[in-house]
Amino acid sequence: MRTRSGWGLALGLLLVGTVCAQPYPNKPIKFVVGYPPGGSGDFVTRTVGEAIAAELGQSAVIDNRPGAAGNLASEVVNKSPADGYTLLVGGNPYINKALYKKLPYDIEKDFQPITLLGNGPMVIAVNSNLPVHNIKELVAYAKKNPDKLNFGSSGNGSAPHLAGILFNSVAGTDMLHIPFKGGAPAVQSLIAGDTQVIFGTSPVVLPQVRGGRIRPLAITTQERSEAIPNIMGMKEAGLADYNISFSFGLYAPMKTPPEDVKKIFDAALKVLKRQDIREKLATQGMDPAPNNSPQEFRLQNQREAPLWSKLIDASGAKVD
Repeated sequence: MRTRSGWGLALGLLLVGTVCAQPYPNKPIKFVVGYPPGGSGDFVTRTVGEAIAAELGQSAVIDNRPGAAGNLASEVVNKSPADGYTLLVGGNPYINKALYKKLPYDIEKDFQPITLLGNGPMVIAVNSNLPVHNIKELVAYAKKNPDKLNFGSSGNGSAPHLAGILFNSVAGTDMLHIPFKGGAPAVQSLIAGDTQVIFGTSPVVLPQVRGGRIRPLAITTQERSEAIPNIMGMKEAGLADYNISFSFGLYAPMKTPPEDVKKIFDAALKVLKRQDIREKLATQGMDPAPNNSPQEFRLQNQREAPLWSKLIDASGAKVD
C-alpha cells in the first residue's frame, strides 16, 4: 500500500520532471554586446535582440561589456552555459583573430554563428574647405599632394581605419592615418581642419553632413544603401573595386542545442523582415542582412577573413 508521503514524493518528482522538460525558451534571454550604451552596436542589440526575445515569447536582458574590441563580451558568452540563454552580438570574429596575437577563446571551436543582423557602409567625407567634391577628385588631389592629406578614424584596427587602408590600396593613394578614441573626436578634428578626410559610421558623420559642416563623397560599399539613399556607392563614384562595410552578427556558445539555435535563427529571420525593424536600423545607416542559414553565416565570415587579415597586416594595427 502506498503511503501519503509516497504519493507526495511521486507527485513531486513528476512536477520536477515536467519543469525540466519545458521547451526552450522558458526564461529571459541575455544578449551580451561588446560596445557601450549609445553606439551602433548597442542600438542594434537592443532593437533586434528585444524583438527576437519577444518573438520567442520572452523578455531580453541587454548586457553591455565594452572593452578589448569586443573580447570581454566574447569571454562572457564563452564561459556561459550553452543553453541558448546567453548570446553574443559582435562584428566578424576574424577581425580580432587578425588583430590580437592571442585570444582567450577559439572563434571556430567556441562559438556557433547564427546570423548576420545588420550591415552598414561607412561614409567618406572631407573638410568643407578641401577643393574636392567627389571620389575621383579626392584620388587625384591625394596623388598630387601626397603629404597634405590625413584621414581620421575611430581608432587603430577599427572598421573605419581598415576602410581607409583599403582605400589607399585600391586607389593608389598614401593618406596618413590619424587614430582617435572614437568617431566623435575624429569628426570634430575633420570639422576643425586638423584632418582632411574621414572614414566614419553614418551616425557619427551624417549629422555633420546635414549641418553643412563637412562634405560627403561616397559610401564605402559598391552600391547605394537604402539606409543612406542620398550618397552614391563606389561603383557610381568611379572606384568599383572598393567595397567594405561594418556589421553585427549573432552568436551562441558552440554546444548550444541545434534545435534551440534553429529557434533563435527562425525568430531572427522573422524579425529582420519587419518594416519597423528595417526603419529603426536605417537610423543607424544599417540594412538588415539575415543569412539563409547559420552555416551560410559561418562561411560568409570565413570568406571575409583574408580581407581583414590583409588590411590589419597593412595597417600595422597589432595588439599584444
